[in-house]
Amino acid sequence: MRKPRILVIGSSNTDMIIKLGRIPQPGETILGGEFTTAAGGKGANQAVAAARAGGEVTFVARVGRDMFGEKAVAGFVQDDINVKHVTRDPVAPSGVALIFVAKDGENSIAVAGGANGRLSPSDVKKARAAIAGASVVVMQLETPLATVMAAAELAARAKVPIILNPAPARALPGKLLKLVSILTPNETEAELLTGIAVTNEATAAKAAKKLRARGVQTVILTLGARGAFVATASTEKLVPGFRVKAVDSTAAGDVFNGALAEALGEGRALLEAMRFANAAAAISVTRLGAQPSAPYRKEIELLLG
Repeated sequence: MRKPRILVIGSSNTDMIIKLGRIPQPGETILGGEFTTAAGGKGANQAVAAARAGGEVTFVARVGRDMFGEKAVAGFVQDDINVKHVTRDPVAPSGVALIFVAKDGENSIAVAGGANGRLSPSDVKKARAAIAGASVVVMQLETPLATVMAAAELAARAKVPIILNPAPARALPGKLLKLVSILTPNETEAELLTGIAVTNEATAAKAAKKLRARGVQTVILTLGARGAFVATASTEKLVPGFRVKAVDSTAAGDVFNGALAEALGEGRALLEAMRFANAAAAISVTRLGAQPSAPYRKEIELLLG
């Protein structure tokens, strides 16, 4: 079977992680944490997740001309990701994220975007042929909105399905939402976009309905351990998650999106693709770090049974 072509447009960061008993309060210093670094950035995480799940992945991004950028690109190559459209920015440094992880798996993150903020519509246009040849295009919001919009227009023109993970949360123009095939907010992002606090299945359905009314074809709300709620013209359903012991939820949403793109790209039905993505996300929360937590296809299939 031919691997689906997944094109991911987005951010690349180096994550600097401190694992603590709990996340510090403002003004508080907590001693005794464990420090590690890991490759991250929402776009890069999703690209790696899609590649490890079995996709043929091309990544469109910007990194700095520094050791973080070189290491990031070397990691993508190791995961067989096409880096033809990863640009070394001559001015800005590579993106960096500082992450606190509590023992219950909760996290707090601050990001210095660096070169990610300079990923431009012209960078996307240079990848026009790769976008047109993709099975699925995946994007997030750690790069400029004008760049996301330019990519969405190119993908829509080529009739390539678009998965938009609206994270970090921000208001989005209706023009963009109308081009999106699948929108994948978590509870926080769904509340920001709709004004509806998502606390259960009923409120998830309400928020999804509001987003679909704005033009999105399919809405998938990721609900952590509970799984993911999907709303289409014909379906409203919770696809349950898998029970695991959470260690670090940092990249769970990114792994979900990458695995979802891969499963849809290879022609799986939506609910089946969501179950595949739920399994990948469940495995990821049992491991520390962003990209290091993304599982390989064999591991996902093992959990699915």
